[in-house]
Amino acid sequence: MKHIKIFDTTLRDGEQAPGCSMNLKEKLEVAKALERLNVDIIEAGFAISSKGDFESVKSVAETVKNSSVASLARAIPKDIDAAYEAVKNAVSPRIHIFLATSPIHMEYKLKMSPSQVLENIEAMTKYAKKYVPDVEFSAEDAMRSDPEFLAKAVRAAIKAGATTINIPDTVGYSTPREMAERITYLRKAVPETEGIVLSVHCHNDLGMAVANSLAAVEAGALQVECTINGLGERAGNAAMEEIVMAINTRKNIYGGETRIKTNEIYRASRLVYNIIGMRAPINKAIVGDNAFAHESGIHQHGVLANRATYEIMTPESVGIPSNNMVFGKHSGRHAIQNRLKELGYNLTPEEMDVLFASFKDLADKKKKINDADLEALVGHKVKSSTANEFTLDRFTVNSGNYVTSNAIVRLSNGGKVFEEVAIGDGPVDAAFKAVDKIIKTPPHSLDDYSIQSVGEGKDALGEAFVRIKCGDEIVTGRGLSTDIIEASIIAYINGLNKLL
Repeated sequence: MKHIKIFDTTLRDGEQAPGCSMNLKEKLEVAKALERLNVDIIEAGFAISSKGDFESVKSVAETVKNSSVASLARAIPKDIDAAYEAVKNAVSPRIHIFLATSPIHMEYKLKMSPSQVLENIEAMTKYAKKYVPDVEFSAEDAMRSDPEFLAKAVRAAIKAGATTINIPDTVGYSTPREMAERITYLRKAVPETEGIVLSVHCHNDLGMAVANSLAAVEAGALQVECTINGLGERAGNAAMEEIVMAINTRKNIYGGETRIKTNEIYRASRLVYNIIGMRAPINKAIVGDNAFAHESGIHQHGVLANRATYEIMTPESVGIPSNNMVFGKHSGRHAIQNRLKELGYNLTPEEMDVLFASFKDLADKKKKINDADLEALVGHKVKSSTANEFTLDRFTVNSGNYVTSNAIVRLSNGGKVFEEVAIGDGPVDAAFKAVDKIIKTPPHSLDDYSIQSVGEGKDALGEAFVRIKCGDEIVTGRGLSTDIIEASIIAYINGLNKLL
């Protein structure tokens, strides 16, 4: 079977989507999850775009050992220089350059003639090749490009040393039939493609990113660019978990396989959703809550008789545990650690210390703690705060339909405590205003706030998410508690600490 490479761009294309930004620590967590998944290439960012992006690409390149690490670069020398400096310490570095080839992009964005574009592709591919042997060229907006001109661009890049040629559907305009025809055309029109890897990068504007990617694989593409949970610009990218499981489930159709460890999919998906403060839609393929749920009597009867009647893959195959252990306040550290390993979490002793302390606190508040609670605690494990971070010490709120809501909040920072009182339109608004009086940040606004339950029952954990906008920057904050007001305050403080 042919090897279909998975090029994951969650840390670049996914992270640049509005509201999906991550800090360095979070990017490293995602990079490690991608490495556990065994992805072939991790696109760690766009090194030239900012100092922070450069540092994150560099850190990922120096951390990851079992995947190639790539940085995106425009077809400009300074971009390629920055990309190389960021990835040069990777075990297997890649420079990924791009230049648009569609008439609309060449005329209105690049303001370059077709001949100038071809010259630039060849020159900049050669420039990147002097740094690393692994160079990828992407013809931006390839699916709206003239096929004959696109073939010339592909030939120029290969001639200059590109080892991977990417054909992006940048605006999600294509259909599966068109994508298959374009890959087939390029393989015939440019015989040199037989010696390199043809790749696709599909956006989901018309909801066909996964279908287009799979059509390309069927036509001979050997690399798919995708993201965890389909994150990305506008409507997002092709979802990695859907592509991988489609190829894995229908090997007879695609004639290939990936090297992805599919039982790590659910864990990686949950991690990314937690970091960006979102939750999978219940009907999301592969990782949604209902992906393996059966309510219809006919379906339930069939599954009980033989799971294959209504399940074409098992929940265990993507890392969803088949059983659900329940723990309580008498459960020991070893049992908790063992269950976490079964769920796919290998915590360091220091992380386990923090998590077990949180577990004991939670066990005093609710009688039964299940897998969903444990996974939530893992997602919210907090290391000891640094000198400039605030933590919640205590709070009191007073609210009712005949009184003005007010809150007294006390925070600690560097051994000192700060207390403020505020009134608001409700208990959460009042608490947030009290926090704002203590934590002095640049002017900001609450862009989004949501809270949801983890598990079932009236003693379920409440998981709060906030999205805070400060100028052009957007940060997310997360909080977890059986008290939804406390969870909300913790989430807000978490977000403001990031702004600091």
